Amino acid sequence: MEVLWELPEGADATVREVHAHLADGRGVAYTTVMTVMDRLARKDLVVQHRSGRAYRYQAKDTRAAMTADLIRGTLADLGSDERGPALVAFVEDASAEDIAALRAALAALGS
Repeated sequence: MEVLWELPEGADATVREVHAHLADGRGVAYTTVMTVMDRLARKDLVVQHRSGRAYRYQAKDTRAAMTADLIRGTLADLGSDERGPALVAFVEDASAEDIAALRAALAALGS
């Protein structure tokens, strides 16, 4: 996902291109990258489309959108009596920068 998120908006990459980026300094097998890309497509995290004999892959969402979706999913899995304490525990460990971002987001929602 990191490689796909680093691409310019709307760009995509083949398994070979992702592998070339990951293999630089690491012993990652091409078939491993191919398997992971296929699994990401099956999980609907990347868009897969055929281009000639190869598939091209594009991140379905931005990193921020994917993170927000994971947080929403986690909160949805909790009972209503557990959500508040989970959010409080998160905020207790948040940095001053994170808290400022949360305040700004809440203020924007209030407008």
